[in-house]
Amino acid sequence: MLMKSKDKKYEFDILFRENINGLYALALRMTRNPLDAEDLVQETALKAYRFFHRYEPGTNFRAWIYRILTNNYINIYRKNKKIPEKVEFDKVTFKLKEENENYWEQLNDVNNQYPYEEMFDDEINRALDNLPDEYRLVVLLADVEGLSYKEIADIIGHPIGTVMSRLHRGRKMLQKRLTRYARENGFYPK
Repeated sequence: MLMKSKDKKYEFDILFRENINGLYALALRMTRNPLDAEDLVQETALKAYRFFHRYEPGTNFRAWIYRILTNNYINIYRKNKKIPEKVEFDKVTFKLKEENENYWEQLNDVNNQYPYEEMFDDEINRALDNLPDEYRLVVLLADVEGLSYKEIADIIGHPIGTVMSRLHRGRKMLQKRLTRYARENGFYPK
């Protein structure tokens, strides 16, 4: 029994480490505040570890843990009607404060893991930040994290059709907000 418990802990540790940077990047995008993002990831880690016995090996761990993160965000931030503080992502560095520093040793700077943040201009970041939450989350999961419709549907707990609709509408909102920017920078014909 002790060995099985250690094996589960080790398995969780490996799977969680593989996803920590993506979780933090998404939490930062959702909360718009580095400290709140750290808290959200830590709460997600605790909850995921506590309920790891419910995770079915061989299924999509990433979708499972992103769902926990999303549910935590909804519970913490929306129910408390807390309006997240806006943050400039190119000025943020990823540093989680943890008593056990060895656990985080292997993590790289989130900017190296996610070069898209360096590619995004402030105007693009503002446009993403100004999307309504239900559209912003789907756009981030699809276009930034690269998740499939099914994975996103599993994470947000809605049918694939809803995911596709929200993604389409979110992209249209971005297109509308960024048309002038695209023309000025030569991405779109004048």
